Formats: sequence, C-alpha cells, structure tokens
Amino acid sequence: MNTPLDWPSLVGLAGTACIIGAYAYLTLAKATNPFLLHGTNLLGAALLTVSLIYHTNWASMVLEFFWAAIAILGLVRAWRSRGEAAPPPPPSGRGDL
Repeated sequence: MNTPLDWPSLVGLAGTACIIGAYAYLTLAKATNPFLLHGTNLLGAALLTVSLIYHTNWASMVLEFFWAAIAILGLVRAWRSRGEAAPPPPPSGRGDL
C-alpha cells in the first residue's frame, strides 16, 4: 500500500520530530527544563493525533493519548513545583542574615 505524503502525513512527521527532539534533549542535556521537555512531547502527541485522525491507526492513537496524558501530568507537576527549588535571595548587606 502506497500512502501519499499529504498534509496529515507532514503534520505527523512534525510531531515525530518533536517527540524525537524531546527524547534527544532529555538524553543529551545536562539539566532539562520540564516545561520545554513536556511541552514538546505534548505538541508532538497532538500533531501525531491530527495525522492519526486522517490516517487512522488505533494502536498509535492509544499510544498518543497516553503520551499526551503523561506530558500533561509532567507539566502540571512542573507548574506546581516551579518555586520550590528557587535559591534564597542574596543578603541585602544590612546585617539581616
């Protein structure tokens, strides 16, 4: 079966690039930004889902649902903990240590 490289396929390829890019970022970066990591994964899952709506593959659709759900969970956790690891403010120099 020969599937043309139509616009849903191009959108799906962009989604694939997002997910592969996020995985490479996670693997290669010394420290990761959770908003960038999970946001890119969520974008990739959304783009792949658009492609899958036009070229239905139920197993892949289920995979993208869970991929997106995990990314959303990661974003929520990052949002909730966004101020917890902040360094203390520098001393003001007025002896208030």
